Amino acid sequence: MLLRPMKPRALPAFAFLVALVPLSIAACGGSETTPTADAEPETPDAALVEASSPEAGPCDGREQVPADPAAKGPWAVGVRTVTLGGLTHEIWYPASKGSEAGRDKKVYDVRYALYEEERAKISDAKAPRQPCDCFEGLPIDAVGGPYPVVVFFHGTAGFRTQSLSQMSHWASRGFVVVSTDHPQLWLADALRLDVAFGGDFGANSARLLDAIGRNDREVAFLEKRADLSRIGAVGHSAGGGAVARFERPGIRVRIPMASGGTSASPDLVSTLVLGADEDGVVQPSRQRDGYASSPKRKRLAILAKAGHLAFSDLCETGKENGGLLAIANDAGIFVPDLLLRLGTDGCKPEQLAPEKAHEIVNAFTTAELEESLACGKPAFEELSKRFAASLSETKEER
Repeated sequence: MLLRPMKPRALPAFAFLVALVPLSIAACGGSETTPTADAEPETPDAALVEASSPEAGPCDGREQVPADPAAKGPWAVGVRTVTLGGLTHEIWYPASKGSEAGRDKKVYDVRYALYEEERAKISDAKAPRQPCDCFEGLPIDAVGGPYPVVVFFHGTAGFRTQSLSQMSHWASRGFVVVSTDHPQLWLADALRLDVAFGGDFGANSARLLDAIGRNDREVAFLEKRADLSRIGAVGHSAGGGAVARFERPGIRVRIPMASGGTSASPDLVSTLVLGADEDGVVQPSRQRDGYASSPKRKRLAILAKAGHLAFSDLCETGKENGGLLAIANDAGIFVPDLLLRLGTDGCKPEQLAPEKAHEIVNAFTTAELEESLACGKPAFEELSKRFAASLSETKEER
């Protein structure tokens, strides 16, 4: 889904190729793997963290959560779209038991990730859609919790729902999950080659977290059940670099996927580096180097016969019409050949099937989040054995 190149922004042929190398439809921003010192988000007032932490223990209400981290949790998932600070955010959360009865599950029309003038070029019949195991506007389960918070960062040319399978899974197991469309990392901007690698994307997410801490009107539906003293940061590709730079009180676990590693921070207790051994955007060697440079406790899991998009839903989105990029091409939207290749990295039929990739990624990420944020038991070794046939490498250092 590319916008027609704008003449004032025309690039020489070589520069055009260089600009596109990091881009893919599912956030192929592999250059953002090393933390930088020049883009530090504002540190929130500690009072905001304290204000968002109701009196309860981190294990309260989790008795019914399945022991298997790959299994869906006991909560129906509510979701709301929030516009705040000039940005669009999505929030998934554990919903009140039974409140989903008689409701239809939400389906996202991914044309939202294009600028309005380009959306109309794709017909309703060909619109790429993402079904979500979630329901619009349900009340939060105010009996359980408080719930740890997971912040997700999409990658270059990505969007806030690109890894929907993971985010709805976490919410079903008792997490409040937030994701933002990041300008200059968002699909619509990236397609105009308006990309900022190493930008301060954490500040965008911090605005939402600060609003949650203040219980602002836009997020009051959370009923102060989001616990900002227990935060997990997860990101894909360039979003993994954003995870490494994201600093605020309460971040206890970082999970960069198809990216690099992380650095030490005051509250950090664990890092999980996830990669793919056939990633053509961020080479597996860079993923291993990222793991090596990360502080302990740290874990590494590399998926076998998997590519860059194994950590997203993009291989499945629009598949019935040839995939996202084919839909754009058919609609007359200019798509460079290079982007067509990069935008399907990991989607080959002979590679790890999306449903298996989701199972594995859900299991490892959930286990890591629950161990660090919600009284879960260590499960990395067990999962490494369980999924050994689909993993090329695992490591752990405590």
